[in-house]
Amino acid sequence: MNRRSFFKWSGFGLVAAAIGGLGLREAQAGNRYYTGPISDHFDGKVFFNPGGEEPRGFTDLLRWQLGGGKIDWPKAVAAADFVTTRPEPRVEGSRLVVTMVGHATLLIQTAGLNILTDPVWSERASPVSFAGPKRNNPPGVAFDDVPKIDIVIVTHNHYDHLDIATLKRLIERDSPRLVTPLGNDTIIRSDVPRLEADVMDWGDRIEIGNDVTIHCEPCHHWSARGMGDRRMALWAAFVLETPGGKIYHIGDTGYAEGKHYRELKAKHGDIRLAIMPIGAYEPRWFMKAQHQNPEEAIEGFRLSGASFGIGHHFGTFQLTNEGIDDPPKALVTAMSAAGIGNDRFKGLRPGQQFEVPRAGA
Repeated sequence: MNRRSFFKWSGFGLVAAAIGGLGLREAQAGNRYYTGPISDHFDGKVFFNPGGEEPRGFTDLLRWQLGGGKIDWPKAVAAADFVTTRPEPRVEGSRLVVTMVGHATLLIQTAGLNILTDPVWSERASPVSFAGPKRNNPPGVAFDDVPKIDIVIVTHNHYDHLDIATLKRLIERDSPRLVTPLGNDTIIRSDVPRLEADVMDWGDRIEIGNDVTIHCEPCHHWSARGMGDRRMALWAAFVLETPGGKIYHIGDTGYAEGKHYRELKAKHGDIRLAIMPIGAYEPRWFMKAQHQNPEEAIEGFRLSGASFGIGHHFGTFQLTNEGIDDPPKALVTAMSAAGIGNDRFKGLRPGQQFEVPRAGA
């Protein structure tokens, strides 16, 4: 199989080349995105998961891609099967409404703030517009129907989470405040010099107004945008401390034996809502360290002690082997086995909303 056929066949191949660096070790003398002190998760050049696993390399990537087992997705969702929603302009006080746009893009509305996570309105999650994973469904909220955004959270720099084209549109329209882990601001500023960013390390906290505080917390993942920049920008989860309770948001993570969920509960106590990934997990031998499956997500939800949950990261871009409906089906099975009702944890489809009850309701 030649290189062109490999990229076309894989659906993930081109992006794997770009965001995975094809498994090449860092070739530069230093870090192109971030310079800072050595810590328990930064060795002076690259970031790492303490006690965790590095992403697999090019040989394993080829083994996966050439090994078969990929389930075909429909080329596009039929128009009758997708929903578009026009969110409220603002949600005040302790009300909490979350709208799924698609994949890891969610609109969180509470305390009079509009907060958008990992915004991607582009047609492809890719460094180029002509190849790479393509949207299987349109965004659940048309860009022109998105209310004025106050805060954008970018959890890490993979193309299905950090989309420069969308960030440019949002910044030109709304001038939001952007919150992101170390190094990602450098990537964005190269194309968006007007960026106003709060750059956070694990353990940092910032106050953003309206009695809302954002905490930057660990998760088990990795980063890269191109050849040779693997793990040169940090990845993170976030806790939003609001008047109506705490919201835990993870863009991408491996389960990592539940370590970070236990730490979350010990540090933050009661969580009103946990938003966590449930897709892009097959084959497990390749994906397990970096992408949790629905069963692991539900176990993490249980360990976190959160009152309610939302699953995301499925059904929009085909990145891995599982079928388009496999994550929500596996989620139902995992919830049933854990005794968690569908009123507590929802795998939202694009356009769907969840008005989250107050904890204990």
